[in-house]
Amino acid sequence: MADIRVYLEQGQRWVFAAAIDWPGWCRRAKGEHEALEALEEYRARYAAVVAARRVVGRLHVVGTVPGDMYTDFGAPGSLGPWDDDVMTKASRRRQIDLLEDCWRYFDDVVASSSPTLRKGPRGGGRDRDGVANHVREAERAYAAKAGARVAPRTPWPEQRRLIVSGLESGEQTRWPTGYAIRRIAWHVLDHAWEIEDKRD
Repeated sequence: MADIRVYLEQGQRWVFAAAIDWPGWCRRAKGEHEALEALEEYRARYAAVVAARRVVGRLHVVGTVPGDMYTDFGAPGSLGPWDDDVMTKASRRRQIDLLEDCWRYFDDVVASSSPTLRKGPRGGGRDRDGVANHVREAERAYAAKAGARVAPRTPWPEQRRLIVSGLESGEQTRWPTGYAIRRIAWHVLDHAWEIEDKRD
C-alpha cells in the first residue's frame, strides 16, 4: 500500500494540509498536527467524491512550504518543489479525471440543495446560488492561469471544457498543471462541503 504524499502550507494564522496526488483533498487548521487530523477526518468524505478510486494509504508529509497572505486569508496559495515535476500524460489525465469528479460532486450537491442555506451566528453567509456563482466566477479567473481563455458569460459547461483543454495541453502557464488542478479542485470541494454543512 503506497503512502499518500501530503504537504503542509504554513501561514501565520492557518496551516493547510494537502494531498499532492488527490486534488481537492485539502483542509486547514491552526497548527500542523491539527491540519493533518482535519485531512484524515475528511478521508471518507473525499472518498465519496472520487468513489471510483480507493483512497488508501498512510498520510506521509513530504515537505512544508511557507504560506503567504492568501494562506492566512483562508486559501492555499503556495507552490512546492513537487510542482516542478513534469507530469506524465497518464498522471495528468488521472488528475483531470479527479477534478471532473469534484465538479460532478459539486453539481449534485447544488442540485439536491434548497436555495436557502443556514446562516452563520450573525446572519452572514451566501445562499446556494450565491455560492455557485462565486465558484463559477472564481474558475473563470483561474482559467487564464491554467492555460485557458474563457470569455465573459461563457456557459459553465463550456468554461469547464476550456479549462480541461488548457490543462491537457501540458504547456507552461502561470500555474503548474498539478497546482492548477489542486487549486481548482480545492475551491470546488470546499464550497460543496460548505453547502452540505449549511443545508437545512
